[in-house]
Formats: sequence, structure tokens, C-alpha cells
Amino acid sequence: MTKPLALVLYERLMPGSQLVNRLQDLGYRTETLNDPKSLVEHAQKAKPMLVVADLEPASAKVSDALSHLKENSATSHLPIIAFCADISVDLPNTAKAATLVVTDSAIVSHLPLFLDRALQLD
Repeated sequence: MTKPLALVLYERLMPGSQLVNRLQDLGYRTETLNDPKSLVEHAQKAKPMLVVADLEPASAKVSDALSHLKENSATSHLPIIAFCADISVDLPNTAKAATLVVTDSAIVSHLPLFLDRALQLD
């Protein structure tokens, strides 16, 4: 059986590489991206089970990419887990596109819980 695919968008080496390793430990195949502009096109081709995105350092570009992902009929169903160093009041627009927004310090250690929550069917 093929392992589920997670697309991981990140620029910061830490926690991005830790997250990729943790996803692989949990049985996911991973594909990494570092350019938010290519997210929608790559998601359409790769057909992932979920997207995990680092909101830093280019949070405006990542937020736009996540919004485009949700607006696209071929990718609008994808759950998105977004992470950042500090969840602040500046993130409401991102929170609209993301299924979950969590901190860097929590994502790796609590990843199985976040995956379960993001992948729950409504």
C-alpha cells in the first residue's frame, strides 16, 4: 500500500527538517517546497493528503498561497496545518485558510494529535 503524501512548505531549516523527519517516522511520504508560489500547482499534480506550511519568514506570501489553495476547486479539500514561532493577533487571515495553526514548539512533539484533528471528516 502506498504511504500517504504530505506536502511540506518551509524555508526555515529548523523546524522544517524536524517536521519532515517526524512525518516520515509516522509513515508519510513527504515532498518539500520552499516557494509558496508553486504550492497550488504542485498540490494539483502530487495529490497530497495534507499540506503543512511554515508561516515564517514570508507569512504574507504563504498566507496568499494557502488562500489560493483553498480557492482552487482541485485543492480546496486539503487540510492545512500551519505553524509559526508565535501565534499572534496578526494571523487571522491565515487562520481562515488553515485547518490548524500551531507553534513551532508544539508541532513536532504533538504532530500525531494535530494530524488526527486536521484529517477528521466533518
